[in-house]
Amino acid sequence: MLSRRDAIRGLTLTVGLAASGWAERAMAAAPAPATLSWTPTALTADQARLVDVVAELIIPATDTPGARDAGVPQFVDRTVATYYDKGQAERFLAGLARMDVDARGAYGDIFVSLTPQQQVELLTRYDQEAEAARNQTPDQAHFFPVIEDLVTVGYFTSELGATKALIYEPVPGAYHGCVPLAEIGRAWAMR
Repeated sequence: MLSRRDAIRGLTLTVGLAASGWAERAMAAAPAPATLSWTPTALTADQARLVDVVAELIIPATDTPGARDAGVPQFVDRTVATYYDKGQAERFLAGLARMDVDARGAYGDIFVSLTPQQQVELLTRYDQEAEAARNQTPDQAHFFPVIEDLVTVGYFTSELGATKALIYEPVPGAYHGCVPLAEIGRAWAMR
């Protein structure tokens, strides 16, 4: 049985946002906005800015809209406020706090004030830690896959992500009745 996390990870690989590729695209990411254009409910303003920067580093604007344009930071805030229980929210916020602590320890400033290269270096380190933790102790979750999952789900379920980054095929599509089988080759099967 495929878990939700494995399905999302497969979607991420399918659309070319695997960990091996996001770092290069993130280096050209737009800098964080000085102020938020929205009011967070579960996050503080500083945490919301951090989520904004991380989301844009994971899915930067290229020839398609980035996470910021798709409203991913707002999605993350709503998810933490609405769907996370107290323990999940605390673990998520502790992960955000760790990012600032690590940034200060490594570079002397909070995460959002670092250069994009320094930010990507920290995110790459978290990605490697998460992979090692998954292989050694699957029951102890690292915070970074949670952030990646929220960004990915938020992006690809947004209107911009679903229509600009993915090929949008409305279901069930156009109705074409009485089409000769010779024109379509074979019939469609449903599982």
